[in-house]
Amino acid sequence: HFEESGGDFVRPGGPVRLSCTTSDSRFSRASIGWFRQAPGQGHEAVSCIRDGEMRFYAASVRGRSTISRDNTKNAVYLQMNDLKQEDTAVYYCAADRQNVATRRHADYEYWGRGTQVTVSS
Repeated sequence: HFEESGGDFVRPGGPVRLSCTTSDSRFSRASIGWFRQAPGQGHEAVSCIRDGEMRFYAASVRGRSTISRDNTKNAVYLQMNDLKQEDTAVYYCAADRQNVATRRHADYEYWGRGTQVTVSS
């Protein structure tokens, strides 16, 4: 499974860098996706990376987010800037079961427990 970290309490306009790590090096070739779940809402696909390249960003974060990976550390990162209150959510990462960089939550597995990002003034 994955472990997410980096969540924090952030002022509007501030940045946050989330990390997704695993001890299993097999995931270095997998599509890894970031999802988020705000209170009372379903999971939203935020971004996905495959083969070292970004595959998609949600429209809500496009232009102010960057996904990257470091296979030497078995890690995937999500840098988010200019945070807004609507970015408040628990952020999760997981592996795409079929490695096609899908946006469907049900297509992912090995979910971590998530990391909380709270954006508030």
